[in-house]
Amino acid sequence: MESNISATTWDLPIEGMSCAACVARVERALKAVPGVAAASVNLATEQARVQGDVSLATLAAAVEAAGYQLGALPEPGTAAARPRPDREAWWVAAGLLLSAPLLAPMLLMPLGVHWMLPAGVQCLLAMPVQFGLGARFYAAAWRALKARAGNMDLLIALGTSAAFGLSLYSWLAGQGGALYFEAAAVVITLVRLGKWLEARAKRQAADAIRALQALRPTEAVVRVGVREVRVPIASVGLGDLVVVRPGEAVAVDGEIVEGQSHLDEALLTGEPLPVAKGVGERVIGGSINGEALLLVRATAVGAQSLLARIVERVASAQASKAPVQHTVDRVAEVFVPVVVVLALLTGLGWWAAGAGLERALITAVSVLVIACPCALGLATPIALIAGMGAAARRGILIRDAAALEAAHRVSCVAFDKTGTLTEGRPVLAQADPAPGVPREELLRLCAALQGTSTHPLAQAVLDAARGLAVPPASEARALPGRGVAAQVEGRELLLGSTRLAEEQGADLAAFAAGKDAPQSLSWLIERTPQGARVLGRLAFGDRIKPAAQAAIAALHAEGLRTALLSGDAPASVAAVARELGIEEFQAGLLPADKADRIAAWRAQGAVVAMVGDGINDAPALAVADVALAMESGSDVALQSSGIALMRGDPRLVADAIALSRRTEAKIRQGLFWALGYNVLGIPLAMAGLLSPEFSGAAMALSSVSVVANALSLRRWRPASGEGQQGAGRA
Repeated sequence: MESNISATTWDLPIEGMSCAACVARVERALKAVPGVAAASVNLATEQARVQGDVSLATLAAAVEAAGYQLGALPEPGTAAARPRPDREAWWVAAGLLLSAPLLAPMLLMPLGVHWMLPAGVQCLLAMPVQFGLGARFYAAAWRALKARAGNMDLLIALGTSAAFGLSLYSWLAGQGGALYFEAAAVVITLVRLGKWLEARAKRQAADAIRALQALRPTEAVVRVGVREVRVPIASVGLGDLVVVRPGEAVAVDGEIVEGQSHLDEALLTGEPLPVAKGVGERVIGGSINGEALLLVRATAVGAQSLLARIVERVASAQASKAPVQHTVDRVAEVFVPVVVVLALLTGLGWWAAGAGLERALITAVSVLVIACPCALGLATPIALIAGMGAAARRGILIRDAAALEAAHRVSCVAFDKTGTLTEGRPVLAQADPAPGVPREELLRLCAALQGTSTHPLAQAVLDAARGLAVPPASEARALPGRGVAAQVEGRELLLGSTRLAEEQGADLAAFAAGKDAPQSLSWLIERTPQGARVLGRLAFGDRIKPAAQAAIAALHAEGLRTALLSGDAPASVAAVARELGIEEFQAGLLPADKADRIAAWRAQGAVVAMVGDGINDAPALAVADVALAMESGSDVALQSSGIALMRGDPRLVADAIALSRRTEAKIRQGLFWALGYNVLGIPLAMAGLLSPEFSGAAMALSSVSVVANALSLRRWRPASGEGQQGAGRA
């Protein structure tokens, strides 16, 4: 192990944890280490995430002092390896085979069959179970005792040892009392069976990370001169030309320099259909190339690639802890000592009441066995992991558990306009020619003036004039801040702003309504001996995204209030809000103004989610209760967000909130059943109404049922229907 100290984040596999009490103890031990800034332990993933200036050896010593051990560290960029369930399955099978003959007489008794194995045979069958299958409970219980703490393993070890020891004493002393070898063996076997089923279920919860990691190619074909060389992916550098053949995964993030194809990005963005890409367009590492060979120039490799960042985000989120889990961990930490005291009081109470030592001891054993807080510790993390995995498969990346938990409480969703609800690029919305000027003529002349310009408005004009015979322009010159001028077909033409038109003395009376139009305006003016003549007006707008209306409607259907916050002109913002059905909107806002508006809503009691994509949205995203950023947006916006939307589809906002509500419901259900099971089961066991065997079965069933209920989130489908095809491939 390394001993050098460096500021870093450690993801540590923890071996030996069995319940929420273990989580609290490991977490407390790690936080007590000098130099540790933060530590979070997750029972479902059996991992600890530690941040600070501390060595791995120091952390390992702290974990061992708490009664646990570090597992093998994974390779960088991979998830922690989880033990294969095959070996555990053999242990469970052996326990079932040895316990079945012990349990058979009890099962046959209601049928009138009174048969019992000799005491010596019972002992021989129970002993391998008690000290073979049960060895892990003894080892973990001993570590807990050395750390002056309690956990589930201590309860099982105490309970089954009492039942086995009482039976052994009764047999060897020849007292002829009842034997409880079957109780000890069945409890251990059922608990191990429950743990095995639980482990299989927890492996399914981490499918999202494994599916993403499986997309990573291990090699790439790099073009060097006229040769093509296959190299390890780690050897690919920025600027290298990577060859991607049909059917292969793209090895790096990059830009296509040769070829045109369709790429399947379903597992990365949730986009269900292959996306057409050509020269100059960006591709994502891990996407699957379709029908044609591509040559891609690498722009991001290794940990900087989008796929690596997605895997890190999902892993980080799954390692984080929801606020409710901190409360559960604190409860579980005191739960085990309380249960031991209750079991002791139960045994003493029955013995004092004249029930005899045997009856008193078996009743106390039932209390110890049924009270194990396994389900309590698993209810929240399993639901969060399953929910995050379902979100990741559909293009929604949750940065931390708190964001997912908070999203279900959202009452107001505020949107930025440009790039969030609109496409973020201008289009020609309207072309109004002057009387006597054909529309095609207006577009031809405007396109001639814009032929050499790279301005976004120029591109919109050229797109609108595609297919028309555009004449050449000469003596073209830019008019800074106003527009452009040139000679076209012997005519002196100008194309520019309203300010330019007014400076030229053009009569705009025929377009009086234009000054109040919501779009940006450009005027085509011809200089003549008689003065400036207006040939027409172009109105530009930012096209609303096709899915924006459905997104707003979905939020309204859930009873959520929506608002539009934008720095654009009031008329433009009002037009978008009106078309989408957003009643509350504000325009002309600076970044700080957006943040102030959200802070004011929060002060009024609203739980606000902010959706944006630009640098100017970062302050508002930071202030909001829940921040959602488009992955196509700026890095600053993404760093300020708790939830990243991998596609520019605003319907993902409603999907994220719906998934949060579903996840929260599963957490509540899990905690209800876990707590309800203990609240009901402990009094029944104290009253002597539950046998140790039944208590063991119920305890195992409670954990498995809570995990299975949480895993139903893996079948979640968004109401929008988007991403289902991609999800099927996940």
